[in-house]
Amino acid sequence: MEIQIDKKGERVDPAQRRRSPRIRLQVPVFLRGVDTSGVDFIELTKTLNISATGACIVSTHFLRPDQVVSITVPAPSPTSSSSVVPNETPPISAKIIRQSLAGDLRLFALEFLRPLE
Repeated sequence: MEIQIDKKGERVDPAQRRRSPRIRLQVPVFLRGVDTSGVDFIELTKTLNISATGACIVSTHFLRPDQVVSITVPAPSPTSSSSVVPNETPPISAKIIRQSLAGDLRLFALEFLRPLE
């Protein structure tokens, strides 16, 4: 069982920590940011779960806690397949809250700067 400690040093039940329920849902997303080496990147990755206030994503990049990144959801082209630049949703800005490792993958918990409506 994982034990979480808040900033005051008190134990926090993970269910009480969440401001909105999360859904296990894999959605492809473009992740944009700057890695710890200072290099801009864009990566096609996926969410593992998502809620109105945040998401858990997979990334191959090294990122810092409290770093702000941007995610967008790819959208199919409405009429033409000749476009070189993929269509996507408006960017969602998010702050990295924590990270963990799962084999060779890095999992990042993101908190959206503005909740989804």
